[in-house]
Amino acid sequence: MERVPSVAAQIIITVIPIVGIVMGSTVAFFYLLWNHKRTVLLIQAGRWERPDFDLLSFCLLAGLLLTFVGLSLTVLLALLDGFGYGLLGGVLPLSIGLSLLAYYGAKRGDRAA
Repeated sequence: MERVPSVAAQIIITVIPIVGIVMGSTVAFFYLLWNHKRTVLLIQAGRWERPDFDLLSFCLLAGLLLTFVGLSLTVLLALLDGFGYGLLGGVLPLSIGLSLLAYYGAKRGDRAA
């Protein structure tokens, strides 16, 4: 015989993820709101400095990570399931990683010239 959980247990199991998503969204919303207000006040006071962000280093790191994760997923999924739509789970990060590495290579060449 199958044991079916009680109605109360089913409701609790359904409500907990919804509450978690709502609470997480609330926290993210207020973080973005207060960070925006802080930035506006710093700009008005004349004390805001543009944050440093090295796009080339980010492209290199993200490209390497995505390329190797995508390569390993592609090989694993090709061995397990063969060539099908499931293989896209590995091909997509692989292609994004390769495109980031290509961007890094092109911009690095521009910087040297």
